[in-house]
Amino acid sequence: MGKVIVLILGLALVAFVAKTALDRTASPPEAHSAPRRQLDQVRSKAHDLERQQQESVDKAEVQADVK
Repeated sequence: MGKVIVLILGLALVAFVAKTALDRTASPPEAHSAPRRQLDQVRSKAHDLERQQQESVDKAEVQADVK
């Protein structure tokens, strides 16, 4: 029984060490933030463009109603 527990704890330790080592060799978090930051900028610009277009449509509608 004791040998089985030691074996299980040993395997768990090896798995933990392997996971930690692989996590450190993966790409750094900064590599993931650059594309996300670019996507956020594109979304923001698209939102601004939609707002500007809606304002233009609203102005055109007001001018059409006045005439």
